[in-house]
Amino acid sequence: MSERPSSPAANLARTVVFAAFIAVLGIFPGFYLAGAAVPVVLQNAGPLLAGSLLGARRGTASVLLFVALTAIGLPLLSGGRGGIAPFVGPSGGFLLGWILSALVVGLIVQRSAKPGIGVLLLANLAGVAADYLIGIPFWGAMIGDLPSAAVQSLVFLPGDAVKLVAVSLIAVAVHRAVPQALTGAARRPAEG
Repeated sequence: MSERPSSPAANLARTVVFAAFIAVLGIFPGFYLAGAAVPVVLQNAGPLLAGSLLGARRGTASVLLFVALTAIGLPLLSGGRGGIAPFVGPSGGFLLGWILSALVVGLIVQRSAKPGIGVLLLANLAGVAADYLIGIPFWGAMIGDLPSAAVQSLVFLPGDAVKLVAVSLIAVAVHRAVPQALTGAARRPAEG
């Protein structure tokens, strides 16, 4: 049985709803550990979930929309931050990394005919790594010390590990309950 492709209006609605969901995650305040210049936030789970559920194109579009709305001044980031300042500060690379994170997660999930927990854990781990790939060098450039930024980033690993497991479990449940309803026909059909 083939799935009907989603309508453009439904795709747009999913994209906008996920951008709003990422904003809602900003209600939970960030906190700073061990004097780090970048806060620990729940909000970075949003791009992972967007990629896990919407796929690469719509997941990335939802994060781009969120980032654009934040950049024009809406206080959507944790702690009510918005505007250009968060993007040119120490956490700017991590914020921009959310775009790559959603893309990487979405690409991996779409390539699986039936994304189970193993695929989703791998996808979300790759998504976190993609965020670090942009965030750590950006932070290092801001403080003029890449090794120090890399060491300070270690404080994020336990929290990000918990978030990627939680996002993976949520995504598995959604994929089981509503197969292909969110990522659509972009996935390869299961071989039988």
